[in-house]
Amino acid sequence: MSDFIKNFNKNNSFFLIAGPCVVESEELCIEVAETLSSICSDLEIPWIFKASYRKANRSKINSFTGIGDKKALEILARIGEKYNVPVITDIHESSEASLAAAYVDILQIPAFLCRQTDLLLAAGRTGKPVNIKKAQFLAPEQMAFAIEKITSTGNTDIMLTERGSIFGYRDLIVDFRSIPEMKKTGYPVIFDGTHSLQKPNSSSGITGGLPEHIQTMCKAAIAVGTDGLFLETHPKPSEALSDGANMISLDQMKPLLSKLKLIHSVL
Repeated sequence: MSDFIKNFNKNNSFFLIAGPCVVESEELCIEVAETLSSICSDLEIPWIFKASYRKANRSKINSFTGIGDKKALEILARIGEKYNVPVITDIHESSEASLAAAYVDILQIPAFLCRQTDLLLAAGRTGKPVNIKKAQFLAPEQMAFAIEKITSTGNTDIMLTERGSIFGYRDLIVDFRSIPEMKKTGYPVIFDGTHSLQKPNSSSGITGGLPEHIQTMCKAAIAVGTDGLFLETHPKPSEALSDGANMISLDQMKPLLSKLKLIHSVL
């Protein structure tokens, strides 16, 4: 078990990783963090604020990638301090690991990059907890090799995230057996309830999504024993600068989490 999660999640709840896809502005991050902080306090759900400081995996060259690395990282650091919440962000190249680690509490490895040895080693060497998202093309048992790369650096603060498997060109399917399968590693497993509903490879170059199924997928994940949930949220998903098509609206977060908390308590 990750020491970070063991010390962080002490109330026998699932934990939440949530926030906007990318840092669009400080005002957006504050609005989302303020709302999530209140919800998670009321429901006694431990949570981690999520936002990418930069988006590197985009289809189109003119897609929004960020407001500037240093500016976005400074905003993330201020959010963590203001709301006393751990903060997580993606890194895409090994050179980014030490840069991001100076501002955030947890580093995240994007799904497409979870086999990149240099990236995993650089993340592990920072000593920060690392969340590795399972690639859309990997079987769950293959994540043991990603874990091995991180632990080779002496870092055992690891989390794994399920985000669906590619099915044809434009769909993702979640095999919920992957959650108990990855839990065999002894590390916390998170279910990504928003990216698992993406509709990739659209002819427009903008990823679509099926957000109406977020509630169903998250209920199923809680039922099979996920340790945490990952949800991207925005006050106005239709206006989000990245991945808005598969986000959950911020005003839907409390009703969803309340239902999930009840399911979890029964189990």
